[in-house]
Amino acid sequence: GCRITRCGYTGEDGFEIAMPAEHAVSIASKLISDSTVNPTGLGARDSLRLEAGLCLYGNDIDANTTPTEAALGWTMGGPKSRRRLEGGFIGAENILKPDGKFKAISRKRVGIMGMKAPARDHTEIYDASGENKIGEVTSGTFSPCLKKPIAMGYVEKDASKAGTEVLLKIRGKMQKAEVTKMPFVESRYYRVPE
Repeated sequence: GCRITRCGYTGEDGFEIAMPAEHAVSIASKLISDSTVNPTGLGARDSLRLEAGLCLYGNDIDANTTPTEAALGWTMGGPKSRRRLEGGFIGAENILKPDGKFKAISRKRVGIMGMKAPARDHTEIYDASGENKIGEVTSGTFSPCLKKPIAMGYVEKDASKAGTEVLLKIRGKMQKAEVTKMPFVESRYYRVPE
């Protein structure tokens, strides 16, 4: 029993295969015997998921992160949706008002670009003056698709608007950067024609 789903964690159109461990080597061998299939590793997966603006649990989200802080409120539908109006899920009282709107947040997950060197997790984010720490990078890498460094992290809500200038403390030096929208690279998921 394998399970194949048309989903993925890279922003690309693709498939994920779940299988019993005892069949993993034979299935992987069969796949890579096809000349059109190329194996890849976690580094490639990580750069693709970051380009797609997807969170990595333990880095970008954890048990202390709310969906609204992580910019994942869309997963709960609109303010008039049954899910948002009824709540009824663990933590609903922490993020929803009775009318289904989100409660105010103090920080928000954002994309960051413009720095000269890649900013890695725990890189400090400062306001444009460099005097006030306003957040921290949670994931960062050099984007193979964009040919420049990208990062995501959390900043104070007031500094979360796209276009906000920030400074990143990378290897002890301040580097100019800018808050940007995500995804960094447009997703290429298959969509059923309308």
